[in-house]
Formats: sequence, C-alpha cells, structure tokens
Amino acid sequence: MTTTTANPPASMGSGAMFDTIAGRYDLLNRLMSMGLDQGWRRKAVASLNVPEGGRVLDLATGTADLAIRIARAHPTATVVGVDPSEGMLAVGREKLADLGLDERVDLREGDAQALDLEDDAFDGVTIAFGIRNVPDRAKALREMARVVRPGGRIAVLELSAPRTGLLALAVRFQIRVVVPMIGRLLSGAAAYTYLRDSVEAFPTPDEFAAVVESAGLRMVKTHALGFGACALFVAEVPGAGEEGSA
Repeated sequence: MTTTTANPPASMGSGAMFDTIAGRYDLLNRLMSMGLDQGWRRKAVASLNVPEGGRVLDLATGTADLAIRIARAHPTATVVGVDPSEGMLAVGREKLADLGLDERVDLREGDAQALDLEDDAFDGVTIAFGIRNVPDRAKALREMARVVRPGGRIAVLELSAPRTGLLALAVRFQIRVVVPMIGRLLSGAAAYTYLRDSVEAFPTPDEFAAVVESAGLRMVKTHALGFGACALFVAEVPGAGEEGSA
C-alpha cells in the first residue's frame, strides 16, 4: 500500500511524460482547477521578498506561468525557470516571446535535485505543482536552500487532498473522477491518471512541512487554499548565525 510520505517512482512525473501534454497543459490546468490556479500562483509570488533588481528561480516552471507572474510583479527582477520537459519549455518560450519577457526570463532544462547553479545565487525560489513529481523531495529542498541567499524565501505550491469533512469528499471527487476524465478527453494521455494518484499520495501539510524543515529550512507559514485542494508552503533560508530545523 502506498503511504502518504512516499516519494513518486522516478519514471513517473518525468519530463518525457509532460512532453506529451505540453500543448494543452495550460488549458487543462484552467479547466481542472476552475481557474483557481491563477489566484494560487499570485499568492505564491506575493509570499516572496524580492529586492529591486533581484533574481528568482522558478523550478518545475513548465510553460512558465509562474515565471511570467514573477517577472510582471517585479519589473526589475530576472527569473530563471528550470524544468525537465523540453516540450513544456518550448511552449513557455513562445509565451515569453509574445509577451516581450524573453530577455528577463531564461528557461532551462534541468533537474530540481541537481541544479547546475551557483550557491546563494537567488533571492527566492518558487515551485508550483512540481514538488509532487520529484523523486527525492528532501534533496530538491536542500538544493533550493543551497542556491538561495540567507534570508531568502522558498514558496512551494502543491495540490492537496483533504482527508476529512464534506469538502474533502468534493475535492476527492474532483481529483479522482473529474481530473482524469478531462485529461483523457482533451489530451488522451495517462498523465492525468498519474496526477490523480500522486495528489492522493502526497504528504499531509504537516508531514510535508516536516520534510521542509528537515532540509535545513525554517517554515514561515502554511496556507490552505481552494478549500484545502491546494497548499502554499513558505520557508526561509536561515541567515548568518542562525540554524534551520534540520
């Protein structure tokens, strides 16, 4: 039986899997979240502390939705987006070119568990709906802590499946029935069956917060969004002379 703390198999949630749905990924996200995902991204961006001329890393950037929001919210900042799916990145680069943001947002293929980036290179990191797909989440969180300057924030946005209450039943119906159905109708891909299973297997907010702290980060806050269908985790890299919770 799969436990809520298990990491996903390395073969699932891969770049190759998302290549197959890249062209319709944005539409599917809007439909399956009833448009709420855009507001959730705004909250993630607002949780960062980005100075003038700052630099932000967006992991699992996909088609660059969150990277675009960061660039618009911080007109003097530059953004690096990293994702394992070249197909998703290709869609993102087209969007950036259309918006005139391609000079401030740099999209690169890469792995959140082994970032080809220097220590203390960024003022903040975001990852939206992607940590669930990382085989070794603790390792990815340690990489985030490594590349963010002391005092910088890390915002993790992830889907969640409430365990109790009437709202939990509605959210579970959305995840178990509606999400795979829409995915099959619009993309014909098995990726959205994986999405359903991976959301239900993801740790509870308290459990995931413990993983964040075990990576040496300090939790700032956890927000339940969309009646518990999504959670925003905000953490900080400890400053000089401070210690995390590892």
